[in-house]
Amino acid sequence: MARTQILKTVIQPKEDLPLVDGVTKKRVSIDILRRKIVILFISDIDVLHEELAVLIQIYNDIQHGKSERNFEVVWLPVVDRSVPWTETKQELFVHLASSMPWYSLHHPSLLEPAVYRYIKEVWHFAKKPLLVVLDGQGKVVCPNALHMMWIWGGLAFPFTSSREDMLWKEETWRLEFLVDDIDPGVQQWIREGRFICLYGGEDLEWIRKFTSVMRKVALEIELPMEMIYVGKGNPKERVRKINTTITGENLSSCWHDLVMIWFFWARLESMWFSKLQLGRTIENDAIMQEVMTMLTFDSSDEGWALISKGSTEMVKAQGKKMVDCLSSFHIWKENVEHEGFIAALAGALEPYHTHEHCTRLILPGTTGKIQENVICAECKRPMEKYILYRCCTD
Repeated sequence: MARTQILKTVIQPKEDLPLVDGVTKKRVSIDILRRKIVILFISDIDVLHEELAVLIQIYNDIQHGKSERNFEVVWLPVVDRSVPWTETKQELFVHLASSMPWYSLHHPSLLEPAVYRYIKEVWHFAKKPLLVVLDGQGKVVCPNALHMMWIWGGLAFPFTSSREDMLWKEETWRLEFLVDDIDPGVQQWIREGRFICLYGGEDLEWIRKFTSVMRKVALEIELPMEMIYVGKGNPKERVRKINTTITGENLSSCWHDLVMIWFFWARLESMWFSKLQLGRTIENDAIMQEVMTMLTFDSSDEGWALISKGSTEMVKAQGKKMVDCLSSFHIWKENVEHEGFIAALAGALEPYHTHEHCTRLILPGTTGKIQENVICAECKRPMEKYILYRCCTD
């Protein structure tokens, strides 16, 4: 069955012009998608501002980088038919559709009820948006390309699972990959051979202690050190206030644009789910282990820090361990000269890694696929699984 025929069964078949062109805002036929790779952007009408902003930026970058438009994105808004469609919802839908540069359904009611059930039950749509990719014959070549789009942007085109697998085979865990193009300044520091420290969390008192002791150690042995606060996943007003304090007290650099902070953590989550989607496990995948450690840091109530020199020489630890270890710098200072600072710090941190700890890993429960067994990044033992219901407010 041709792709346009498949889409005509997905969308109300009685409608001649079911789509709206994101550029001209005119009603158009599904035939406009002939001979194109079609990416179905599936979401409800409550899309995160940050999520949509980054997706639009990546979409525009891909469009500008291609001589011909050989792919199209179509927004399929999924709404619960059992809940009344109000004027407020209509306004939100119109606002969202008007802000999208790609095609969208003229109205959510054009999505066939059977298709609504299929999206929920087979594609596991719950809350988080999906990007389902169809090739020229209408075959699903990736069940969710959102993860690889967040990780690699336009480099992931044409967004097939085989492309995703190939990109991972070429990838290694390094600072350039972790930060990507979110902050070009970090990339410049790497090229200059500086020591770079990323740190996060919402404990302001710990932030003050850590930046103070880190600066003291760096000055003592003349390390060219750059520190940057990368906040917390799903940043709220508290992170904005911490940014203001960090700047006001000149504690370190920080990302004032909360979209940058959101995207940093969204990419890490995407790395985890991309690996899961390809059947990888934490036991046999080194990058997945590193990603899990970072997500575990973010799930904690305390701070954390990652210190790197160059691209791949890294050491990281939870907040109290890092502060305690740096505070006892006089004990292991002599190791720096013959081991280097990163290796010496890693060695000094070893006694702080014990089995007496409580590690949490909080992942979105709306992805449709949750790994049953997860190994602790700290002690390598299986973690217990709990169910958490959380309303993300400050």
